[in-house]
Amino acid sequence: MLSYLIRRLLGIIPLLLGITIISFAIIHLAPGKPTQIEQAFNPKVSQEVRLRLEKLYGLDKPLHIQYINWLVKLGKFDFGRSFIDERPVAEKILERIPITLTINIFSLILVLLIAIPLGVKTAVKAGSAFDHALTILVFLLFAAPTFWLALLLMQLLSIQLGWLPISGLKSLDFEYFSFGKKILDLAHHLFLPILVSTLGGFAGLTRYIRSNMIDALKQPYIYTARAKGLSQEKVIYKHALRNAILPVVTIIGLSIPGLLGGSVIFESIFAIPGIGRLFYEAVMSRDYPLIMAEVVLGGVLTMLGNLIADIAYGYVDPRIKYKR
Repeated sequence: MLSYLIRRLLGIIPLLLGITIISFAIIHLAPGKPTQIEQAFNPKVSQEVRLRLEKLYGLDKPLHIQYINWLVKLGKFDFGRSFIDERPVAEKILERIPITLTINIFSLILVLLIAIPLGVKTAVKAGSAFDHALTILVFLLFAAPTFWLALLLMQLLSIQLGWLPISGLKSLDFEYFSFGKKILDLAHHLFLPILVSTLGGFAGLTRYIRSNMIDALKQPYIYTARAKGLSQEKVIYKHALRNAILPVVTIIGLSIPGLLGGSVIFESIFAIPGIGRLFYEAVMSRDYPLIMAEVVLGGVLTMLGNLIADIAYGYVDPRIKYKR
């Protein structure tokens, strides 16, 4: 296992290098430069000032030189400074991590708590009215675009019923609240984003669990377990579910990048100051250092998530062995 782990970790380096080369080229090929955008929004910025800014940012150098300079900084764990406000990129990302992490951890926990029991129950009652009704609901939620679902819930729960805030993270007088009231205010504002994220996530996982459970319940070892007189709960949750749980391992592994990567769509819709919205703002303003920092973060987390999922397979399914 150790040699397998070392090989996989070493394999991340060339793969990450390839990701950064392609991403660096694509963002620089996109129309518009940071200096051109500044000039467009501020008529006082002359052509001479724009050329000075390009020299200051290093944008006057050939693309491969820019990439090498950026890579040298990355080797020192220096992501550079934002073109927008000259703040360190790492600092801007770190201040957005807590809110994005909170939303995605809560939604992931809710997805697992809802999807696993529902997937098991629909598999056990396959073909029943409950199964058909839940299948229709799951397919509707799975097919619904996140932004459309968010807008519908905002219209219903925030505008018409007035139960929840329509956007933002906290109330205007948040700083005057007591500690307990601050927690309640944050929960009040985060309820709708977490709800949207959960509804979009549990639908697909429920179908995966149901499909795998139906296959598992048809296996010979299930008939053997029932013939031995084991209870229905032990047959389902101790024997069948363990073999049907592999999709959950995959989902959790692939969810690791999303825990920090955030969701550009619902963070933008709800005006949540998370990493997803920060990435959107960086793309719109052509903030190259910030874009590349988020690309590196997403790439590393994606590869680590896949590695964790592969390792977890060996513990969930003893039939999986890793070569030394």
